[in-house]
Formats: sequence, C-alpha cells, structure tokens
Amino acid sequence: MEQIDLKQLIEQVIKDMKLADAPVEKAAALAPDQEHTVSEDGFIPDVTEVDIRTQYLVKNPENGEAYYELKQYAPCRLGIGKAGGRYKTDPLLQFRAAHSAAQDAVFSDVDAEFVERMNLFTVATQCDSKDTYLTRPDLGRKLAPESVQIVKEKCKKNPTVQIYVADGLSSASVAANVKDLLPSILQGLQSHGIDTGTPFFVKYGRVGVMDEISELTGAEVTCTLIGERPGLITAESMSAYIAYKATVGMPEARRTVVSNIHRAGTLPVEAGAHIADIIKLMLEKKASGTNLKL
Repeated sequence: MEQIDLKQLIEQVIKDMKLADAPVEKAAALAPDQEHTVSEDGFIPDVTEVDIRTQYLVKNPENGEAYYELKQYAPCRLGIGKAGGRYKTDPLLQFRAAHSAAQDAVFSDVDAEFVERMNLFTVATQCDSKDTYLTRPDLGRKLAPESVQIVKEKCKKNPTVQIYVADGLSSASVAANVKDLLPSILQGLQSHGIDTGTPFFVKYGRVGVMDEISELTGAEVTCTLIGERPGLITAESMSAYIAYKATVGMPEARRTVVSNIHRAGTLPVEAGAHIADIIKLMLEKKASGTNLKL
C-alpha cells in the first residue's frame, strides 16, 4: 500500500471514532457526534486523558440524560457502544491503556527520590524482590531484621500515633497521593493536640506489617497509608488502615479502613482530615475496627 493511501486510511479510521467528552445538558448532545481530531504532528489524542464518566457512544439513546446522570456516580465503562459484536476502537484502546497502567503500578517500585523528598527513611520487609512480594504475602507482613533495628533507632518511642507509608500493590498510588495525604493527616492530628511519631516508608509492605511496627514503636494507634490493588478505573487508589494498639496475630476485624483515596474518589486532602478525626475518636473510645462505631 502506498504511503499516501495508508495516511488517508488512518485519517478515515480516526474520523470514524466517535467521542462525546464534555458534560452535556440534553440527551441529543450525548450522541457520539464528536470526532477525534489528529494533532499537527499526526498523533491521536491521549486516550488515558478521557473522563469516561462523560463518554457516551451509544447511537440514538432512548433516555440519554438519565444514563448520563447514572454515569456520574458509576465511573465504569457503561454506554460505550459496539461495532457489530465487538468493542469500538476507542474504548478498546482505553481499556488496554488502563490495564497497562495497572500492571505498571504493581510491578514498578516507588521512586527513591520521592521518598527522600517526603523526608521519609526507608525500611523493608523480608521480601527481597517484587516477585517474592507477590508470591509470598507472609514475608510482606514481617520486617527484615536490619529494618527492625532501624525502626528502633530512628523512630520516636511510645508515640500516641505512628504513621507510615507502604508501597503495597501500587507504587503509582504512593506517588499520586502521599504528598497531600500525609501532611493533611499530620496537620489534622496537630490541630487535635495529638502526639505523632516518626513517619517512614516500608518497601514491599503488606497491611499486616503494621502489627509488628505497632509493637516495636509502642504506639497507641498505628496508621498505614498503602497502595491498593489497581483496577481498570484507576491505578492510583490508596487506603489507610488504622488500628488501636495493634498486636501481631490480631484479627483483621480490629482494623478500620478508609479506602478509595485518589483524585477521582476521596481527594487526599479531604481523606487526611477524615482520618485524623477517626484517630481522635479511636483514642477517645480506645477501640478500632468493628468495635468502633463511627
């Protein structure tokens, strides 16, 4: 095929890809009458920048306005239309891009320079690699012997609240949320007059490692900010697991969880203030998890 014919074919395919990517007021505006445009350098716009809550690719919808309102509360792939019995090109590319982002979040490490900028020192669990972390969850719940010594040496003894960050299953979550979430929690606790320990970062950390950290530091409340398993809506979701006087081997029911912390969920700054209030209540009630009534 001649180069000029190939270019024309590509341009025609792009013109056939429909995308309604702006909020609308009428159902007619929801119909896929907007087309992808090619930038001056010949590239298609970034499919990862599309807000799928505003994307509606069903032709001639019967009740488009109601469907649009539903999509605002359900950020999943609804109303993406079909090309015969298959997905349309645009949603398929978005799906594959989201899947790639999820894989990258799991298999990549948190940037060491970012951890330093946050003034956090680093310790590690007994996992020696990402592969070990994924296949041996039990090792991700125990600190390496040298890390135990570092925590003992560098952390404030017997703080009221000990906060730390763990990579968990999403390095992208740490990079996206911690810079706003951690300061927000610390500021909230300070406003409540609550003493905090020395924050740090745990590499290859599972939620359960907080129990050992609680015993090592002697904290009354321990809070871990950890990257959650990425999905196809976002790879940046973070959760805070909080426990009152956590101990090794305690039941999971003793943990309180604040989840879905990310830019399209609960914003990190708002989540930080909420977490600080929960910790204050824990200290007052001397309980966490199912024993704490929020």
